[in-house]
Amino acid sequence: MRRDELYLRDIVGACDAIAGFLRDVKKDPFVSNDLLQSAVLQKLIMIGEAAARVSAPLEDRHPEIDWAGIVAFRNIAVHAYFSIQWPIVWVSATQEVPTLREQILTILKTEWPGGPPRQDF
Repeated sequence: MRRDELYLRDIVGACDAIAGFLRDVKKDPFVSNDLLQSAVLQKLIMIGEAAARVSAPLEDRHPEIDWAGIVAFRNIAVHAYFSIQWPIVWVSATQEVPTLREQILTILKTEWPGGPPRQDF
């Protein structure tokens, strides 16, 4: 079974990718660029998938993360794709993702102070 630490690192990696995709991009170009939307949405889905696989004990120790909300967003993105509102995705990607990244890094430092994990699955 894959460990919580690896899922959290997946979240950080996806957050970093989103930041890279959106570097120097403004809202209007984002909401009219299908390629950029697809890239960001894929990483948001990855974040939701990783959040869904984090153990219940870890979730319980870190109620500051809206685990259920992250998973719910993933479910909408996957199962109700045509109802996605791109301005909301923009807000999530530019405001909520950076905050989530910092929160997850804090959890990693607190729960696994020894550094990067082994890459076993």
